[in-house]
Formats: sequence, structure tokens, C-alpha cells
Amino acid sequence: MADNREILVSQDWAKQNLNNDDIRFVEVDVDTTSYNNGHIPGAVGWNWKSQLQDTLTRNVASKEAIEKLLGDSGINKDTSIILYGDNNNWFAAWAYWLLKYYGHENLRILDGGRKKWDADGNELTTEVPNPKKENYIIGDIRKELRAFRSDVEQTLGNDYAFGLVDVRSPDEFTGKIIAPPGVKELSQRGGHIPGAKNIPWASTVNEDGTFKSTEELKKIYADHDITPDKAIIAYCRIGERSAHSWFVLKELLGFENVSNYDGSWTEWGNLINAPIER
Repeated sequence: MADNREILVSQDWAKQNLNNDDIRFVEVDVDTTSYNNGHIPGAVGWNWKSQLQDTLTRNVASKEAIEKLLGDSGINKDTSIILYGDNNNWFAAWAYWLLKYYGHENLRILDGGRKKWDADGNELTTEVPNPKKENYIIGDIRKELRAFRSDVEQTLGNDYAFGLVDVRSPDEFTGKIIAPPGVKELSQRGGHIPGAKNIPWASTVNEDGTFKSTEELKKIYADHDITPDKAIIAYCRIGERSAHSWFVLKELLGFENVSNYDGSWTEWGNLINAPIER
């Protein structure tokens, strides 16, 4: 296990590289209207609802859709993508995970995201860039980064080999609530997958939206017996918060075997006869 803080870029670094032609800043927000209200100069905006997910079936965006999105954003295989967003980089981390899944390696996240950029009084613009289109072709897909129901079922009763991390709030974990107020994606039952450890995603970030130190992050997971010798699967409700925790475990802490179960509780909580704990 080796931490990799270089996968993060600072706000000052971002300001110094806004005009670097080899870099593309990409904003991905929970609130899909935020980008149009002001964004980092030169950044393109991606809509997680319509561009990073299939709009018909419950699935991530297809290989062809991601190829088009990257090409239309002026991104080629050599482009360094700097992802950032609102809500402490929730969907920036989702986009990071998805792009890693589709094989793009040159990725980093703006530490503190939009929250810190705004708080520090940095420049915002409503001007939308028009980058030169590229022809992006995806090669090998990194299937090991994505977990499915069958993978989760293998963890049941097998704590010595697997670590199942539920990153939702304690009230969701215990079944007190099925989902946070105002959300549309619901499940029939509340609770958590048997054997899961509740480590809320928000416990990994500071008040200003930056990630906590390496030692703090290691302790958070070690205290719950989530260690690098295990195969780790993270899940939440629809997979975006768990992508944030996947990023911490896989990219920042260097755990070798970490996957994101993007079906998450909206799949498991709707399954017939699936085991649930509260």
C-alpha cells in the first residue's frame, strides 16, 4: 500500500495551469445547473444524468457515448483531465472512476473542488469553451474496477477475504431512512448488506472540501478492519458516493483491489429475497 497524493492538484496549481493546452478541466456537479451559473475558466461541463449514465437502461454510459463525450470535449489519450465539482467532489469522483474504468489514465482531481474554489474567491466565468474535437478511441476496459451483484454475494460471510464498505449516512445504513430527503431513486427496503461496515464518505474530507491527510484516512478504514490485504467493495445508493470512497481507497491510499458497486442499494434493496441487516 502506497499513498499517492500527487493524484490531487491544489487550487494554486489549477490557477497556474488554466491556459495549459495539454490540460482539460472538467466540472461534474450534483446540481447540474451549477456549471452554467459560473465555472473555472476554460472548463467544460458534463451532466452526470444525461452524459455519464445511460438514459434508458440502469447502467453507466456506453463505451461509444464516452468516446463521443471525450472527443467533443477536446480530449485525446494524452490529455491530462482535471476533474472537480460541487458537494466535495461527489460526481467528480464518479467521473474519475468511470474514466478509469474506460481506460483513461491521465486523471487527477482538484482538491477541495468547487467548494474551495468559490470560498477562496477565485475567478468564475459563464463563457463556454469550444474546444477542437478529437477522435477518441477506448481500448481495454478495466472491468476489475466495477463490482456487480454476483461479486457482492461472494462477500457474504467471508469477512476475512473481503471488505464491504457502505458509505451512506448512519440513518440509511440502519434502515431508519431509505434515502436522503428529496431523492427520486428509491428502494423497497432499508438497511444494509450483511457484513458491511458503515464508513460515511464525508468522514474522509475536511470542512473546506479537501481530503484528509493520508494518516487520518488510513486510520478511518483500519478502525473498521478495512485493510489492503482484502478485496474491497464500496457501495452507497446509486454509486456516486461510493465512487468518492473508491477514489480514497484505490487512488489516495493505494489499496490494490478495490471496486465500486454502482448498482448499490437501489439494486440490492429492491431484490427479491436478498439478505438485509439493520
